[in-house]
Amino acid sequence: MKGRPPRIGVVGGRDAEASLLAAAEDIGRELAERGAIVVCGGMGGIMEAAARGCVRAGGIVVGILPTESAADANAHVTIPVVTGMNEGRNIIVVRTSEALIAIGGSYGTLSEIALALRLNVPVFGLNTWGLRQPGSAAAEPALTCVESAQEAVERAWQVVQANRLPERRAKRQQ
Repeated sequence: MKGRPPRIGVVGGRDAEASLLAAAEDIGRELAERGAIVVCGGMGGIMEAAARGCVRAGGIVVGILPTESAADANAHVTIPVVTGMNEGRNIIVVRTSEALIAIGGSYGTLSEIALALRLNVPVFGLNTWGLRQPGSAAAEPALTCVESAQEAVERAWQVVQANRLPERRAKRQQ
């Protein structure tokens, strides 16, 4: 992993209100400014807004497409990954990401959140699903809720950097 840029996923719905689209674009821009690669589903809505922000700031966007054609990617995807897997591609988005930022979203976003939580990929949610694991304390959410685009980026960045420490990598490999 040394020398590779962090990969942070940004997920959310194709249909989103203007304020969430603006937040996604800010997140994409801030991630690019920090040197992260944005991983997303490569289509419209939140995915396109995050990709647009990232590319405008000079960053790289990997779009994991649900379809069988790279031509289906939004115009801001730098690297389209064609899967032909429909929603099944969500697992690839999650596995490729070192942290996940969920913005708004519908059931597809919920599935990505659930997969990330199952695979211990840290999730930071901005105006998204509120989840609690059954049997957990009432005040213990399954994902970390954030209040702003800036907080989402900062928290995701911190956890990715912490997880990249050499002693953590060695421990995970054992």
